[in-house]
Amino acid sequence: MKYLLSLLVIAITATTSLSAQKLENSTLWKIEGNGLNKASYLFGTIHITCDATLENDVVKALDETKQIVLEIDMDDPDMQVKMMKGMYMKDGKTLKSMVNDEDYQAIDSLFINNMGMSVKMLENVKPFFLTSMLYPKFIDCPMESFEAELMKVAKEQNEEIFGLESIEDQINVFEVIPYEDQVKDLIRTAKDNMAYDKANFAKLLSIYKDENITAMLDILNDDNYSSVAEYQDELLDNRNINWIPKIKEHAEKQATFFGVGAGHLAGENGVINLLRQAGYTVTAVRDSE
Repeated sequence: MKYLLSLLVIAITATTSLSAQKLENSTLWKIEGNGLNKASYLFGTIHITCDATLENDVVKALDETKQIVLEIDMDDPDMQVKMMKGMYMKDGKTLKSMVNDEDYQAIDSLFINNMGMSVKMLENVKPFFLTSMLYPKFIDCPMESFEAELMKVAKEQNEEIFGLESIEDQINVFEVIPYEDQVKDLIRTAKDNMAYDKANFAKLLSIYKDENITAMLDILNDDNYSSVAEYQDELLDNRNINWIPKIKEHAEKQATFFGVGAGHLAGENGVINLLRQAGYTVTAVRDSE
């Protein structure tokens, strides 16, 4: 169970956005102006990947900053306990009560074959979290995480790690999205044995490698992921808006390296545009700079 929780902590933040505003192809952006004494940096991560090697420009930005702020404080010793409290459905709901026998069997077989356990052991876990447990199986390589690499740097540089929101904030999003909508995605994943998910994730990794943060929105805003596509406000927009004053607070205190999912960067309500609206100069950073 501890292993599954570790996967969930990484996978829970893999969300997407609808509205796209064309931006330069870059996952690293410099934040300046609006009274800041020193520049801070905004880095778009991908939470599950085959290669989380930090590029030279990212390493340089980490060297120029004094603290790291991720979506959540992944260094919180109580994080797994907090995750446990929020991963279960309320009101006595169970997976078996929401799906027919055929779909239940398909999901159970998927978990037995890929996770080495029956889904019967996870009957009252929220469907989104069940799907998230399978995310590392969507790639044909050992899973790596940029968040894990950033945490290593923080430890090496003796820097603190902070979060833009709490793990409770993230978990509460999946109380807003009806369980019945969440389970649709799990059924689809089970019915084709993750074939669609694997193909889609391969495209996503290729786009991320090209640092095309605008194109990421198009591929990820997919009706086949109904629990994401239909609840953009809760999954992205509202969270991005709530992050801006916290980014401001951290950046004003000292030069800060912000690492959030790349799906949060672009779009009308993306973090880059919201920071610009707040008066900051936000510019793409190239490896050659």
